[in-house]
Order: sequence, then structure tokens, then C-alpha cells
Amino acid sequence: MSSTPLKLAVIIGSVRTGRFGPTVASWFTEQARAHGGTEVDVIDLADYPLPVQLPAYGQPAAPEVEAIRAALGKRINDAEAYAVVTPEYNHTFPASLKNAIDWFLAEWKAKPVGLISYGGMGGGLRAAGHLRQVFAEVHATTVRNMISFHNAWADFDADGTAVSPTGSDQAAKDLLDQLVWWGEALREARAKSPYAF
Repeated sequence: MSSTPLKLAVIIGSVRTGRFGPTVASWFTEQARAHGGTEVDVIDLADYPLPVQLPAYGQPAAPEVEAIRAALGKRINDAEAYAVVTPEYNHTFPASLKNAIDWFLAEWKAKPVGLISYGGMGGGLRAAGHLRQVFAEVHATTVRNMISFHNAWADFDADGTAVSPTGSDQAAKDLLDQLVWWGEALREARAKSPYAF
């Protein structure tokens, strides 16, 4: 493991009122801090209300939108790995998350993504599967392991603590081990030969 912590962005993908995502993200953030090897930045997409209508290709957005884009883009660009927390809406991930991905391209390239899904009986697995396809298209690589909370509202108590820590803590460790390995490997690769595809 490198002596320089990996910059890990934990992204809360839902912006819905009353969403459960911040509970899951908070739990995972604590897991990442306990794991070591990362410097965590929690990015809540609700704080960056980018419109669905994108500007013409290669053109700047309106000044007020460009300010939001630049602020979010800097945080995404500065990260060396991502842990994306997503619910499942109508058998896929939320539009807010797709919109945030679509506003950027170079910022995601040649970096690893870990997926943390939650939902009802399916645990958000369909959302995670769809995200693997989308992140591949922006040249990010999703790691093999992931975390899925089925009937997630029963998996955490009132203060956001996981009620079955043995399984969930081990799943978090496994995911973080892979994110750190891939993050450090890709950091070294980008430094040796910038990713220009």
C-alpha cells in the first residue's frame, strides 16, 4: 500500500426528498476511514443541481450552471477512486446519477469505481449492473466486489449503525481492498503514461 492516501469520493446518487442514501454513505465513509489508505470526500449530488439539459457539445453552460459544473467537476477530477451509493428506481439507477455522470468525461477516465446499492428485495442489484455499463463507457473501471443492502431500511438502526456488522463490515473491507489496489495501480499507470483515449 502506498504511503500517500488514495483520494476516494463517496458519491450519494439519489437526490430524492427523504432518501436513504446518506445513511448508507455515512456508514461506508466510516468503514473507509477505519480501513485506512484513503482520504474520503463525500459528494452529495443534491448539493449540485445540474440541469438535465446539457449545453451544445463543446460549449459552456449558462454562467450559473457553469459554476455548479466547475465545482462538482473539480471534486470528481481530484478523486482517484469512487464509491457510488445508489438506490434502484424502476429497475435502474436514478436519473440524478446518470445526469451527473453525463456532465463529465475526462474526470472519470482510468479510475476505479466501487458500487454500493440498496433497495427492497432486489437490493439495487439491477441499478448496479446498469452502472457497470455506463462507467465502462466513460473509461472508468468498476471493481468486481460490491455491497448490496436488501430491504435496506431494516439493515440499519435509528442512528445509522448496521444491524449485521459481521457481514456488512467484511463486504466493505473487501470492496475497499479492491478500490485501493486498483486506485494505486491506476494512479501509477496515469503518472507513467497519461490516459489519452
